[in-house]
Order: sequence, then structure tokens, then C-alpha cells
Amino acid sequence: MTVPLSLRVAEAEARFYRRTWRGSVVSSFVTPILYLLAMGVGLGSLVDENLGYGLDGVSYLTFLAPGLLVATAMQTGAAEGAWKVMAGMKWRETWKARLASPIGVPSLVLGHMIWSAARVLMVSVAFAIVMTAFQIAPPLQSFLAVVPAFLVGVAMVAITTSFTVRLKSEAGLPMYFRFVVIPMFLFSGVFFPVSNLPDWLQPIALVTPMYHGVELARAIVVGIPPVVAPAISVTYLLAWIIAGTYFAVSPVRQKLKP
Repeated sequence: MTVPLSLRVAEAEARFYRRTWRGSVVSSFVTPILYLLAMGVGLGSLVDENLGYGLDGVSYLTFLAPGLLVATAMQTGAAEGAWKVMAGMKWRETWKARLASPIGVPSLVLGHMIWSAARVLMVSVAFAIVMTAFQIAPPLQSFLAVVPAFLVGVAMVAITTSFTVRLKSEAGLPMYFRFVVIPMFLFSGVFFPVSNLPDWLQPIALVTPMYHGVELARAIVVGIPPVVAPAISVTYLLAWIIAGTYFAVSPVRQKLKP
């Protein structure tokens, strides 16, 4: 019964989203356009001019775009696992209301994961459309790069949800974004190769989910061979998704079930 009931949870989120989708759809397209214009075209022109050959033999815009695709999915996943979870558990208490129905805690958490995965997919596809419009890569490569971005985004949903359900108040969320999400965004290979980091920081970057997603997406779009075998990276991301989801169930049960 867990899966059918979890689909009911996702359906409830989808029904609510029907009233707010217009604003998020606009931002889903505007954000990647601004990122690519500012960092890829603006800063990228300076990088290409000074290096002469871009990064790894391609223009900086081409190097940057797949990393930004994964970064956008990562940030979306983190937001879904943070503010929405805190609202469901504390601010609006919709999670507590749902548990008064036949929906159990595992179904509730899984339904949250399903809907959050759908949101990550929406944002990733929008970014891929923008990449195609910028002629960074052919449509096939752009949309194939959505796969690693999606895995990273869902992994971040699971990790962040597991963290959020253990908090007593929302005060811990800004610290989480400041010391986990932002450093991951900056130092996981999006803007420059991880090999340019200090030696002591490189192993930390390599264990982040986002590094593996960036490597996979860049291999698809640019053709740069990833440092880690793709099968290992995919397995690693799936492990984060499964572990994060599993470890979120018990705290929810302890806090919300009478």
C-alpha cells in the first residue's frame, strides 16, 4: 500500500501546484538565461580571451553550462527538502494532517520524494531547453544531461529532508545552506576544474554528490571523460537517494505520530 498512498501525497502537491505554476515556470526559464548570460557569456568572454582555448579545449560557456544545469537541480532539490518539509511539519502542519488519514509515515516521505523529484525534473528540463536555445549543445546531449542533474537534485532532496526533519526549528536551515549548499555550488567543479582546488580540498569536493553529477553532465555535453567511472557515480548518487529517504522516516514518525 505504500506506493499507491505515496502517489496520493504527490497528487495533493500537484493539485496545489496548479495554482502557483505560472510563477515558477517563468523563473525556471529566466534563471538559467541570466546565469548563462552573466557567467557564460559575460565572464566567459574574458576567460576565453585570456586563455585563448577556453577550458579543456572548449569555450567557457560550453564548459560552464552542464555544471550550471546540475547546480540548478541541486539547489531546487535542497529547497524542496528544506522549506517545504519545514512547512509541512511545523508552519502549516500539512504533514500532521495527512497522517490523520490512512497515509503512513513511509508513504508520506515517499510521496514527498516523488513530487520533489518531479519538480527537479521540471527545472532541469527547462534548463536543457535554454541550453539548446543558446546552441551550447545539440538537443540530444542537452536532454541526456538532465539525467545526472535529476539524480543530483533528488539526492539533495533526500539529504536535505533527512536533515530538516531532525531540526527543532527553522534556525538550522540558513546554516545548512551557508555551509553545505553554497560551498557545494562553488567548489564541485561547476566554474572550474576541481583539480584547481587546493590539494586538501579536492578529496572533499570528490565526495559531494554534485561533483559526480557535474562530471557526468559535462561528459555528455562536452565529451570530457569523467575522472570517476559513470557506473560508480550513478551508483553513488542512487545510494544517497536511498539512504536519505530511509533515514528521514524515523524522525518523522517520532515527531508527528502520537
